[in-house]
Amino acid sequence: MATAKTGSFYLTETITLPPASPNGTRVTGTIDLGAYVNVATGQAIAIDQVDFVHQVAADFGGTVGGMLAAPGSLSTQLTDLNPGTAFVRADNQSLIASSSLNIDTANNIASHSADIYPDNFGPAGTLSEMFMVVNDTLYLTAGNDQAPTGGADNFITARIRARVVKLGSKDWMALALQSTASDN
Repeated sequence: MATAKTGSFYLTETITLPPASPNGTRVTGTIDLGAYVNVATGQAIAIDQVDFVHQVAADFGGTVGGMLAAPGSLSTQLTDLNPGTAFVRADNQSLIASSSLNIDTANNIASHSADIYPDNFGPAGTLSEMFMVVNDTLYLTAGNDQAPTGGADNFITARIRARVVKLGSKDWMALALQSTASDN
């Protein structure tokens, strides 16, 4: 299916949820893949791991007590099609990874749930099991639910481990069709 053209490297993007953002706020950022994806040569990106990092305030701390004004959650999704400022359902083919950070502000406790990680789809290091991206942009969306954000900025960073791969024309076309079919 795919042959690696590079070793693993990291892509990162950080988005900011402003202080006192009302319940249901969504913010989206983009990661440009134009330098890596090339239709003419069948070049794509293979993603094998995504980590989400949550930080708050100017010191970029990890204390959850200031992230939300009351108990609630911070949810995050990484997709290869533009969802606007919305989340997609888990069966959407463009969903690469998602997570939820559930926060108990009264006790300063958080529990993190990683819903989907590409490296859980198959054996580590196997290109055929990685999430292949043929689009030239990734979209990182995050938002708060059940409560407004606290009195400081919330920073949500996606760290994506990827590599450039070369796809055969049939595989490229199959991925492009799958990606287009998800765009609704």
